[in-house]
Amino acid sequence: MSYFESRLPVDIENIDEIKNRLKFCEQLGIKNIILEPKNEIDRVPSDIRCKVENELKINIYFRINLRLKTIEEFKKKIKKFNNFTDILSIESLNREVQLQCSKDSRVDIVSFSDPEIIKTLTPGVISLTKQNNTFIEFSLAPIMVNNKTIQSKNFRNLYKFTQLAIRSKANYIISGNFKNLFDYRHPRALISICHSLLEIPLSIAKKAYITNPKILIEKTKISYNNKFKQTYN
Repeated sequence: MSYFESRLPVDIENIDEIKNRLKFCEQLGIKNIILEPKNEIDRVPSDIRCKVENELKINIYFRINLRLKTIEEFKKKIKKFNNFTDILSIESLNREVQLQCSKDSRVDIVSFSDPEIIKTLTPGVISLTKQNNTFIEFSLAPIMVNNKTIQSKNFRNLYKFTQLAIRSKANYIISGNFKNLFDYRHPRALISICHSLLEIPLSIAKKAYITNPKILIEKTKISYNNKFKQTYN
């Protein structure tokens, strides 16, 4: 089976750092990685893309994540992604932004990885993402923090909202989103965490790390190809 790490944040301008992190992933046996620039950019430069994609025997994909505060900001920035080849995810505390993202075909992921944002997830957002084949994202990074009080609070919220997603039959992925190199784990280990701590059935946890990331990437390709055909026909 082909497992994914769906969110690996990197400094896209630091090739040495990227190579170091990818080599570490390769040693862990991770074969499919979606890289996310920590830099505030709209596109991954083609020269950097080539250097990264040809570096190791790992399947590399890219995503851009936008952190937005208002619906006006969303409407302004989303115009830049009309013909976008990679995965676009959006994070926002603003429920109006979340709802708009959930039904905008240019958005692939509405992310609830942040421990504050996850508390704003509603059945309405889940329903819209299901209707529009958009994905919700959770992350295990918030439960890896050292502060036990914060860790406990983050765990309770992650448990509550992943269970809500399961009951609602949401389209979702679970990423690591780890900043610290030594927090990295093979997705098999993360699936075990989801099963044992979050009480997610193994079959459903595997979908979040195997099936759904594949569907996400294929959806992005199909969407771009359709837009390309419309542009040149």
